[in-house]
Amino acid sequence: MKLVLGENGVELVHPAGNWHLKHTIGYSPVEALVASVAACSIYVYKKILENSGIDFELVDATVSYERDADKKAQPVSEITINFEMKVAAADQKKTSRALRLIAPNCPVIQTLDASVVVEETVSFVD
Repeated sequence: MKLVLGENGVELVHPAGNWHLKHTIGYSPVEALVASVAACSIYVYKKILENSGIDFELVDATVSYERDADKKAQPVSEITINFEMKVAAADQKKTSRALRLIAPNCPVIQTLDASVVVEETVSFVD
């Protein structure tokens, strides 16, 4: 990967178009980090559910985060990811239990400082 300092701030160079890492015109580096955690979690959760033979549809995923205002750099302290899923009633408990397998199998979460709390939840919709 290559990063450049362009007219609009730091850009991550990509053949399809550079990604701007500046909150006023794109996502901030912190938002990109949080999005990376969420994206990795989605891929890992998808694989876990497929390997478990659970038929599902991921309708939506939302992510929120908190920063530690007491520390000088205000690092991310907590990330919450909610998966909105369509799953048969018979598989919903198994789908909920599978959440615990995300963190140990997600390389992005494993890269975070141990003090960062990552919480995954699932909501079921018809």
